[in-house]
Formats: sequence, C-alpha cells, structure tokens
Amino acid sequence: MDDQNKNLLLATGLSFAVMLAWFAISPPQTAPAPIDETTSATPVADIPVSNGISTGTTSGYAEAVAQAARITIETPRLEGSLSLLAGRIDDLRLKDYTDTIEEGSPIVTLLSPEGSANAYYGLNGWAAASGVDPADVPGPKTLWSSRQSKLTPNNSVTLTWDNGKGLIFNREIAIDENYMFKIAQSVTNNSSAAASLAPYGQIARHGEPLGLKGFYILHEGMIRMADGIYDYATYDDLPDYDFDIKEGAPADVLQIAEKGWIGFTDHYWMTTMVPVGPFKAVSKYDLNNDIYLTEAVQTTQTVEPGATVTVTSEFFAGAKEWEVIRNYQNEGDVDRFVDSIDWGWFYFLTKPIFWLLHTLNGFIGNMGWSIICLTLVIKALLLPLAYKSYVSMARMKELQPEMEKLKERAGDDKQKMQQGMMELYKKNKVNPAAGCLPILPQIPIFFSLYKVIFVTLELRHASWFGPFNDLSAPDPTSIVNLFGLLPWGAPDPGSILALVLIGILPLLLGISMYMQQKLNPAPTDPTQAMIFTWMPWVFMFMLGGFASGLVVYWIANNTITFIQQYSIMRSQGVKADVFGNIWGQFKKVKKDD
Repeated sequence: MDDQNKNLLLATGLSFAVMLAWFAISPPQTAPAPIDETTSATPVADIPVSNGISTGTTSGYAEAVAQAARITIETPRLEGSLSLLAGRIDDLRLKDYTDTIEEGSPIVTLLSPEGSANAYYGLNGWAAASGVDPADVPGPKTLWSSRQSKLTPNNSVTLTWDNGKGLIFNREIAIDENYMFKIAQSVTNNSSAAASLAPYGQIARHGEPLGLKGFYILHEGMIRMADGIYDYATYDDLPDYDFDIKEGAPADVLQIAEKGWIGFTDHYWMTTMVPVGPFKAVSKYDLNNDIYLTEAVQTTQTVEPGATVTVTSEFFAGAKEWEVIRNYQNEGDVDRFVDSIDWGWFYFLTKPIFWLLHTLNGFIGNMGWSIICLTLVIKALLLPLAYKSYVSMARMKELQPEMEKLKERAGDDKQKMQQGMMELYKKNKVNPAAGCLPILPQIPIFFSLYKVIFVTLELRHASWFGPFNDLSAPDPTSIVNLFGLLPWGAPDPGSILALVLIGILPLLLGISMYMQQKLNPAPTDPTQAMIFTWMPWVFMFMLGGFASGLVVYWIANNTITFIQQYSIMRSQGVKADVFGNIWGQFKKVKKDD
C-alpha cells in the first residue's frame, strides 16, 4: 500500500474518531475560579447552613414528614403540596409532561418528600448568627401554622411560627402560572434585644437522581450564575470539594455581589434558588447522609427590638422550557437564566439554530417538518459557498479524461504526477480544495443541531408522523418487522440488535449518502474507491442509534445537496450520470471478482 493510501486510511480513521469523540464529549463552559470573598462590598453571612435539613435521617422523622399537615399546590401546570413541617416545598409534579409516550404513563414527578426514594425538595429559613441561640430559629422539626390550605396563582399562603421568646417568623409564598415561587420571609422582634439572623434558601437531593444520563454532552448536577459567570459541577464533583467553610464540611463557596442563582439541573427539569440582592452561593455534599445541597445565604439581618425585617427570594421548580425561562430572564430580571440550558461549546450556533427551529415549529406545529424546513434554510444560506464548490467539482469532472492520460504518462513517478496535476489545475483555473468548502461549516452545524435535539426539552416526545412519535429517541422501526408492516415488535432501542437491525430512517440515510456520492465517478485508486463505497453504509449504522430528529436532518441535508449539485452540474454542461456511475462500479466489482 503506497503512502497516499495509508494517509487516506489514517485520515478517514481520524475523522471517524473525531466524530465519535464529539458525540460523546461536549462539556459546558469552563467554570470560573472562586471569587475572593474579602472583596465583596456587602457582607454576607459567613456561616454554614443546615437548619432546614434533618441530619441523621431516621424512620421516625420520615414518619413525621408523612403525617404533617400540608398545603395543596394547584396551578395550570403544577400539582402537589408543601409541608408545614419545616415549610418545605417537597411534593411537585409537572402536569404537562409524562414519563413516557405510552398511553396512561404517569406525569413527571419533580420533587419528593423526605422518606421517599430519592427525596428532593426546596426550603427557606433563617440561620442563627451572633448572639442568637440556634434553638430560637425554625429548623427541620419546626411545625409551622397557616390559615390557608391551598396555594394557587391567585392565592398566596403565609406560614407563621412563634419561638416563644419574642421572635415571630412569617413566610409568604406565592406562585405564578408557570414554575416560579416567590418567597418573602419576615421576622418581627418583640423582645428587648436585637437579633442577628441570616436568611437562606436551600435545595436538597438525597442521593444521585434516578435516570441520571451520565453523558458528557449533557451536564447534570449543580449549576449557578455568579455575577454573569456560569459555573457548574457534576454530582461526582461535589464530594471532592475542598474544605472551605469553618465546620470542615466539603463545600464550594462563591460570593455573589449583585445577581445570580444556584440549584440543580437534570436533562429536562431544574430547581434553582434566585435570591434578591447579594448572597453567598454554597454547594456541598453531606457524606454521612448522602445528600447533595445547594444553598443561597443572603445578607445577615439585624432585627432591632420592635422592628420587622423582610427579605425576598424566588424558587424555580419546573421544566427547562426555553420560552418560559427566557421570559423570567427578560421580564423577571433573572440574570442569564437561558444559560441554564446546556448549549455547549458551539453556543453561538446552537442558540440561533434552536431559535430558528422553535420559530418554524411555532408556524408549522410539527417538529419533524420543522427540522426539514430548518435544513432548507441552512442550505439556502450556504448556497453561495456550495455553488462555487459544485462548479469547481464539475470542472474537475471535465478534466477526468486528461487526468487519466496524465496518470498513464507519469506511471509510478508520483512527483511528475503531482506536478502535472498542479499545472492542469492552474491552466484550467480549478481549485481542487473548493469541493471541501461546504463540508467545513456543516461540521459545527451538525454538532450544534445534535446538541439542540439531545438537550432541549422542546424535542422531547415531539412527534412527526406514524411511528415517529419521539424525535429525541432513535428510529422505532426495524427491518426485522419490515418497518412496522409485520405484526411483531422491533428490538428495544439502544440494544445491539436495534443497532444492527436498523430502521427505515438510517436506511434512507445510507441511500441518500450513496446517491450523493455517485454524482461523481469512483476514484481510480482501488483503495480510495473501496473506502468511499463503504462510507455511506458505515455512517448508516453509526447514526442509526442517534435521535431520529438528527437522522431526519441528515437525510434532508443529503437530499437537498444532491439536488443542488445535480442542478449546478447540469447548468455547467456536465452530465451527472448517477446510474451510469453505479452500474460502472457494479461492473468493476464483478470484473474484479
């Protein structure tokens, strides 16, 4: 095998390796270094918070949680309840989303009370600062009282607790029609001494969440925005944090001077605390109880005798819907809230591609056809570049007979062959590299669209037609049942059989790549011809297990490219003999056999 063929094989292998690596690895933006707390203009409580979390959870406490009175939460999009024990928001379900696409599937459960599997909840409270006994502030066993029994967008609720020593705590909770709770905490001091207290918000997850994807292309874990800088950590990262706070618990601390938020993100759902004003963002892991924690500790308040102090914050608990989150960012002043969606390295492409897809779907109402329309728009934008490329390719095809003669004259003299080719290109004003130009922008566009389809909620359970009722999942059809025509099921998605016994979309992908390839004659070198011949079918199996929405894009892209190239070649007077090329290759293979 000569050096040219070795280099071709090496380049092809590296291309596949890079493609697979990009599918597996697309981490979020780099996390910032911790902010020096000594430079903060506004002092924030330098104390660890654990008042809302029961340490050393026992079955007795879980039973107390189960028996405690509750306030019902009922909105157009949420249902659940909050517990009067510690005032936790710990029971929440999303009305608009089901676990699966199967009929009768339960709606998605976001928050669960302590004592249930993978308990997950949010709460607010006050931590004792200097001169205040921790027993005099509400804790995990505090039973609050309320005159209201139901929280709706039109009716807020107020929780009250009197410590019996002159401090009266009130917590007013309101909710909008989507996913944002507004929380106003107040303390009235009826004692004769001033009290220093630190208001906080806290989100707790008991153990790693069920269904954790664990893909590098998707971030799941802690997220926070610190004065315009996005920060993140996986669940594996949190136990490894340095010993930053006084008690020696592993934690990571950032001082937010103006705006920010902190919480946890899943694939499609999220919980975040959004304090008003400066706060300290803390993320840590309780090793003894296997609890992941995020905290927002606001500025310490000194409540003078006879005075009342109120602090406010927000708590988001819901689906990462782009339009809803964008409204909270633009109208609710939640700093860079749209970045809670993991846009990846190519965010400068991913964001506008998603916006365009979202806009098209708003007009069309079908995500499958919207993906095809998006492909048309992208191909239209790239048409000037494609035109130059295909004209160059058409001219090179015209030179094919002269290239064959040159090869015969040069024989095994590679240097003479290369010099002759360069002179031929120069004489006919042909740029051989121009044919690669449309491929270059396609690579980041492909990865960006893959990110959009995989990460964004709007593609989850999005249907197209017939069996294609979830474009974020692999093709549900299979050749084993003639793509749904025979009365038995296809292999389970993700299984080895499903990757081998492919569906109709991967098959169409392979055919479209093959037809596009046959617009040009096969390379004269047998090794190159073999590689190009097998490439469409290799890609067919490689992409068969990916989201069907991505395969739809790739099929549409290949089809439009074929039409463009065929039309441009004809306009240049070059015969695009697709079937002749296929037949010629068939005869060559038969002759070699």
